[in-house]
Amino acid sequence: MKVTKLLPFMAIVALLGFTSCSTDSIDDQINAIEVPVAPQAKQIEIEIMELINDYRINEGLSPLNDHSTVKAVAFTHTDYMIEEENVSHDNFFQRKQSLQLNANANIVSENVAYGFSSAASVVNAWLNSPSHKENIEGDYTDFDISAEQNSEGKWYFTNIFIKR
Repeated sequence: MKVTKLLPFMAIVALLGFTSCSTDSIDDQINAIEVPVAPQAKQIEIEIMELINDYRINEGLSPLNDHSTVKAVAFTHTDYMIEEENVSHDNFFQRKQSLQLNANANIVSENVAYGFSSAASVVNAWLNSPSHKENIEGDYTDFDISAEQNSEGKWYFTNIFIKR
């Protein structure tokens, strides 16, 4: 058989050989999400968590446990907000999925903030906002927070709550 007659056949074989037959589902992609190591807690983060738990106890609610995986996921979002120079809940669904997979979370919510200079000021702002207050008072088991400063020294906050 001549080479010219084999070319179309070889092209099909080559295409089939290079075509992805991936059957990866979204679950497989989620399983590939790596959670970074949580950074060491800063004083402002510890104070925020203490203020939130004190508030919950005063309201007759159970205190929440800190959780290193939650902190690591919160940190990735705080870092993202600083990079984007925008306070947002962008990509929340990905954080939720990561926490469902890596922290056995059934329910996930978050509060974000920017520009507050103390633990008390950011917690008071959240408590004065009905939707943020609802998260603080929610039926959760664990939480953690990431507070990071941008290059101008302004604080960005991501506070994530989960129920396991």
